[in-house]
Amino acid sequence: MATNETANRRNLLPLLGDFLALTKPRVMSLLLVSAVAGAFLGAQSTPSLKIIIAVIIGGALASGGAASLNMAYESELDKKMGRTKNRPVAEGRIAFNTAILFGIALNVGSFVILTLMTNILAACLAIVGTLLYFGLYTVILKRTTTQNIVIGGAAGAVPPLVGYAASAGTVDLAAWYLFVIIFFWTPPHFWALAIMIKDDYARANIPMLPVVMGVKHTTNQILLYTAVLSVLTILFGFVSQALGWIYTIGSASLNLTLFWYAYRLFKDPDRPTAIKLYKYSLLYLALFFLLVMIDSVLE
Repeated sequence: MATNETANRRNLLPLLGDFLALTKPRVMSLLLVSAVAGAFLGAQSTPSLKIIIAVIIGGALASGGAASLNMAYESELDKKMGRTKNRPVAEGRIAFNTAILFGIALNVGSFVILTLMTNILAACLAIVGTLLYFGLYTVILKRTTTQNIVIGGAAGAVPPLVGYAASAGTVDLAAWYLFVIIFFWTPPHFWALAIMIKDDYARANIPMLPVVMGVKHTTNQILLYTAVLSVLTILFGFVSQALGWIYTIGSASLNLTLFWYAYRLFKDPDRPTAIKLYKYSLLYLALFFLLVMIDSVLE
């Protein structure tokens, strides 16, 4: 009997791991940081523990649900790319219908939790994020235009709106400013990734900018978006009453470094330089939101 129970546990663990993989936990972690930062900014202080828990759990469910729907829909596409060929649906470890139902269930759970623990606006915004990511980006834009991640970047910019609405009950200029900052951060981040795995995208016939317009053109666009992003993030310290000198000095330092990496890629458009920009862009966004949280409490 004990042997059977042990065997069942061993069989269950890989399955649980596959369901966890459906939620793209690495992507989720950054989205949750942005959502919690939005909650801090909306509260202009430390939000209540109830709000933080609701934003984390509700945000995780919405993000994970959107990722599951994405993996189900793109399972055939994922098989063609080295970066994604081992995903659970692509390899057949989880069925297409199961991933769809799982994604829907997670979004329903997100809506219920955010509605009961915060407000209906935050809950609706979380669902809007899923619709933008799955409906707009995955289904419509990704295979049809080089501007897929520019327009589709709106999906990744929704979580701070969710957090802000959860704390403040509304979304004002400061909340939309966070949205715009992530919107402009997305192209440099994902185009650096697209340069790194350009051959993968070409093999899968996905019209990413480096595949269609070339790497040099892409680095020009990365530099342009980075410049706009730098101006926006620094100005944000003057727009928001909840932020002060800690944010302003910190964001200026972050943007100088980001612009340096983007400029280096512009001058030397190769894969190793793209990797450095891609990795720093992840750190950049995490530290940016950390600055927002710290200054929201201290100011």
